Amino acid sequence: MTLHVHPDIQSLSPYVPGKPIDELQRELGLTRVTKLASNENPLGPSPKAVAALGGGNNTLHRYPDGSAYRLRQAIADRWKVTSDQVILGNGSDEILGLLARTFVTPGDEAVMADQTFVIYKMEVTAAHGKPVVVPLVNWTHDLEAMAQAITPRTRLLFICNPNNPTGTMVQAEAVSRFMAKVPHDVIVVFDEAYFEYVRDPQFPDTIAFVKEGRNAIVLRTFSKIYGLAGLRIGYGISTPEINDFLNRVRPPFNANSLAQRAALAALGDDEHVAKSRAINAAGMEQVGNGLRVLGVDPIPSEANFLYFDVKRDGRQVFESLLREGIIVRHIEGTMLRVTIGQPDENTTFLQALKKVLM
Repeated sequence: MTLHVHPDIQSLSPYVPGKPIDELQRELGLTRVTKLASNENPLGPSPKAVAALGGGNNTLHRYPDGSAYRLRQAIADRWKVTSDQVILGNGSDEILGLLARTFVTPGDEAVMADQTFVIYKMEVTAAHGKPVVVPLVNWTHDLEAMAQAITPRTRLLFICNPNNPTGTMVQAEAVSRFMAKVPHDVIVVFDEAYFEYVRDPQFPDTIAFVKEGRNAIVLRTFSKIYGLAGLRIGYGISTPEINDFLNRVRPPFNANSLAQRAALAALGDDEHVAKSRAINAAGMEQVGNGLRVLGVDPIPSEANFLYFDVKRDGRQVFESLLREGIIVRHIEGTMLRVTIGQPDENTTFLQALKKVLM
């Protein structure tokens, strides 16, 4: 059978998510598996979100509110913007796709880091645009080089902050200098999926650029600290003009009714967020110290994961950890990424890694 596929699509590799726990148990006959691969919240979902899900299942035969009025208004109130500046997605990933489909035409360019969230390159390529990749410096976005990479064909520029997979952060002063150099017709995409985990007070207020009327969009998600990854819901804050165009290609009812209900409750669960931040901070110290004892120096992270160099074949270490019942993420070469888990999960990971590296 012959398939006529665009060469840009043929060049892409499918995104490979972390192995599910039950799949690994079946494959290797394991009774206990610790998944630390997908940067999920080890505390689970917001209890308020779980409670909110219990009362609305009798309306599942109805389509969701296509405008997500209540959730968009709550997000707007939280960040002091208008509701038409808020757009929802089936995860913030979907909004990345909407941006590429809306603003990238064949031959247009999008600037991004060389080690960052893989979906940027995938979506730009799928829209038949050209990803312009800029190397990191000290595992961090090189904003100066990214500004210099902008050409008259540049339509989008992606900054993942904190960056995935490195966990590094660009600070407010550097971002302000960078934005002063970016032409106003380039849309700057600030992907802040790990925003709620950040501890550094120098994190930039990127929503301020939106309020100034700059062509920018700030992406946030309910998948990480709010623990709703399975419901797939995220949001963007941008100008009414940008959102108007995005809504022209946004699928109707893309935010399902259960996700809307849970996200609305989770948004108000400050206690869960505080507990999640606290366990992450303690776990970051536990895992970081444990890695250093093993002679592995992790990259300082502002997210809920650590990126580290095992100085040997990373794929082999990854597969050896799988056989020990530990799921982490092999990124490339000698580099692995581990999500911060519960204290006992962190201990189990460190013990397994010690065994694998011996």
